Amino acid sequence: MPGQTVMHDLPDALRRIAGARHVLTGDSATRRFRKGYRYGDGPVLAVVRPGSLLEQWRCLKACVDAGAIVICQAANTGLTGGSTPDGDAYDRPVVIINTLRIKAIDLIADGRQVVCRPGATLDQLEKALRPVGREPHSVIGSTCIGASVTGGVCNNSGGALIRRGPAYTQCALFARVDAAGRLELVNHLGIDLGRDPEEILGRLDRGAYTPQDVRDVAGRWASDREYAEHVRDIASPVPARFNADPRRHYEASGSAGKVAVFAVRLDTFPADRDVTVFYIGSNDHRELEAIRRHILGDFRNLPIAGEYMHRSAYDASRDYGKDLFWFVRHFGTDNVPRAYAWKSRFDGLTERLGLGGAVSDRLIQAATRLLPHHLPARLDAYRDRFAHHLLLRMDGAGSAEARGYLTSIFPSSAGDFFECTGPEGEAAFLNRFAVGGAIVRYRAVHPRTVEDIVALDVALPRNTLDWFETLPPEIDSKLEFKMYCGHFFCHVLHQEYLVKKGENCLEIEQAMCRLLDQRGAEYPAEHNVGHRYVAKPALREFYRALDPTNSFNPGIGHTSRRRDWQDQCDCGAAAR
Repeated sequence: MPGQTVMHDLPDALRRIAGARHVLTGDSATRRFRKGYRYGDGPVLAVVRPGSLLEQWRCLKACVDAGAIVICQAANTGLTGGSTPDGDAYDRPVVIINTLRIKAIDLIADGRQVVCRPGATLDQLEKALRPVGREPHSVIGSTCIGASVTGGVCNNSGGALIRRGPAYTQCALFARVDAAGRLELVNHLGIDLGRDPEEILGRLDRGAYTPQDVRDVAGRWASDREYAEHVRDIASPVPARFNADPRRHYEASGSAGKVAVFAVRLDTFPADRDVTVFYIGSNDHRELEAIRRHILGDFRNLPIAGEYMHRSAYDASRDYGKDLFWFVRHFGTDNVPRAYAWKSRFDGLTERLGLGGAVSDRLIQAATRLLPHHLPARLDAYRDRFAHHLLLRMDGAGSAEARGYLTSIFPSSAGDFFECTGPEGEAAFLNRFAVGGAIVRYRAVHPRTVEDIVALDVALPRNTLDWFETLPPEIDSKLEFKMYCGHFFCHVLHQEYLVKKGENCLEIEQAMCRLLDQRGAEYPAEHNVGHRYVAKPALREFYRALDPTNSFNPGIGHTSRRRDWQDQCDCGAAAR
């Protein structure tokens, strides 16, 4: 291989840049970085954790000069394996550049916008904005597991907060490798920082710029300004938001790691005030759809959020997400990443001892059974009465508007509602967002009956009426457990299935996807293609335009893993 000697010396070069303690090699030391939160694992030459943007640039340059594959990673919380290697079928060694040490956030324009470095987390951003009465595009959900702001932008994530939309910006500072293999830095932040890459990054590292250096970037957006009206179009046969939607592909936004991001500039939003949570239950999913259509079509005030949970999701989160619920309640979201890191180290130790990698899950699950019941009585009562649950969060005049409307239609023959107290509303939303981890826990503690998880992240057309899934018996009989939840007002649903032991997960997933195709669904909706989904043609071309030599995160979306996109599609038997 050309550059083989340089490749052999690359770990030492990275140590000289970032320091020996921040360059990890070997299976044990790299485990928590190369093994995905839910999916993905593969060998790496090294993991490097630069402590500044300048170090990140120099590490990146060393990797590109050596001809290595680069996977940029922050919190490694992705649900589709998109921030780790996937197997060993790469034609070059892989280096992970983990950016979590680079956490700085700058508030600009009196906090109406922010500049976030690649390791800044949503939780950190929320805390930074709180003193100025502002909030980021997302305040719970991925926040709970320490997801990064930049990761959200790169993956088109978020959108649970209806008026703010998914993470999106046209103002970013990033590096790409051009068709000739040259590394170049692109500054579209709208901040004058100089011309030379090291000058630009060094000044940003030091925060050495003034308000006069910050330009009003005419024509460039720092959020999805159209989304609030876009989601109101309930007659549209096109989903409100999905990963392959070209309307929100722009440089770093939606890039899925095909560029290396150093900073993003984003809008912030006034903090929600006078918030009320309405808890709605029904045994007829069409009743919830009528509520959705009326609120989007006729309400003067859009909701802050509207989250759906099926009874199965409530049960899974209550029984297998209890530890996350208690941890966040008592220790806060900022300590969750540290807890996951310790869990990963413990799992690595038990794997080396031949005990398997799920020992921690079994121990934690056993311990949580000793904790007192954590959900309010009225929520549990609605779980017993109703199959479908809608958590509606309103504020200001919207609360009165929703209260009047819900009072006019409930109680009905199928459903009812109540207005949550503060603790009830907090518990309802935290129970909703503990679902994802709960399904992973279920798999870990039931290895004798569960083969694996089939997880689908689905965006239904905005005009869909019969949105709740009914599976044919030949598929349903192969499932141990089904879970449905989602962001109801944009018709984004997370459908997760625990497959019975011995069944073929791939065949089941492919059959489910054929059913979704018949319904006009798009998938994935917000979790990115990762290594689980096939990138559609427009998305593949977007990736190829960003990264013509296929140096960054190759194989994403079942595209080519080879240099210069040789054998472009390697979908093969693994295609979803």
